[in-house]
Amino acid sequence: MSLLLHLQLFLFFLALLGSSQVQFVASHHESGDWHCEPDETVRIVAEFKPGFVTLDGHSDDWIDVDGFDFPLRPALDPDEDNEYEAGKMAVKVLHDGKDIYFMLQVDGDYVDHYKCPSVALMFQVGESASYHDMGGCEEMPGTCNNKTCRGHEVDIMHFSIGNSIPGRLYGGNPIMGYGNSGDSVDLVDMFALNPHCKSLDGVGSTGNQSTAMNDWKGAWWHSSFANHSGFVEEDSPYASPGEKGTYYFEFTRPMRTMDHLQQDVQFTIGQSSKFSAAFWYPVDGNPWNSSGHYTVNCDWVPLNVTTGTSTYVEVASGSSWDATAGFAFIISIVAFCVFIFAGYWVC
Repeated sequence: MSLLLHLQLFLFFLALLGSSQVQFVASHHESGDWHCEPDETVRIVAEFKPGFVTLDGHSDDWIDVDGFDFPLRPALDPDEDNEYEAGKMAVKVLHDGKDIYFMLQVDGDYVDHYKCPSVALMFQVGESASYHDMGGCEEMPGTCNNKTCRGHEVDIMHFSIGNSIPGRLYGGNPIMGYGNSGDSVDLVDMFALNPHCKSLDGVGSTGNQSTAMNDWKGAWWHSSFANHSGFVEEDSPYASPGEKGTYYFEFTRPMRTMDHLQQDVQFTIGQSSKFSAAFWYPVDGNPWNSSGHYTVNCDWVPLNVTTGTSTYVEVASGSSWDATAGFAFIISIVAFCVFIFAGYWVC
């Protein structure tokens, strides 16, 4: 079973919110018995680069940021023979000490919004949360809650292009319904205990919580777009369907949040977190379904948040050293001249 299973379009998601907890009607099953051999050498590094990027969906300011190219394989059967044919997903991450930023790049022909290319990020929150089974709690709807599944929490950010406008920000709403974590049908902040027990942040067995927020902000772009000054909704479709190019998804979130319910991952400089990324795309022109997605690995991928020193401090430190060295050099010259003069006078 996949961690990132049954992430539906948010309209469908809202239709199921009849109670405080989201429960999916039917179960799901993997396609067969498969063996996971994750690449243990894969590791993403979030470098310290303050003031480096603008959150607009454009990749220009990410050119000098190192990342990793992941082959995308079906989440339900990660066979390399069934890889996403258009190419790999490049994942880049950086932070400025306050916020963390993600850039996902994946090739794909431009398609109309109703076919809805989508991505998701998922992070381990509880220490017992596994990649498989979306947290791995064995409880089912009706019994899964913050007590019976404590330690199995995973944090999920899901973004569906839908009717969203390229280059514009979504998410980050301090006041929204359903736990304040929804943003129309586009960007939602969720948590899960297993594939059957998923909720928007602030919704669940504990009831709605006013302290829950959608802390994520995101934007998207496609390289086929000729207009870089911005679009409005009436411009859709923003390019000719089938236009070749690359999708860009850019996201940010505070490294630490005001979460009181064990629903958000908390990033710490100098420490590692566990994450995964998924991609939905209408292969062969068919709109994607909830389980028809690709993932970057068949297990967690380590994410290291590195320490660093700002350019300003480095320059100041270097200037200070140069001044000290120069002063010492001058003193040495003066002392040498005095020595020569004294020797000449004695002679």
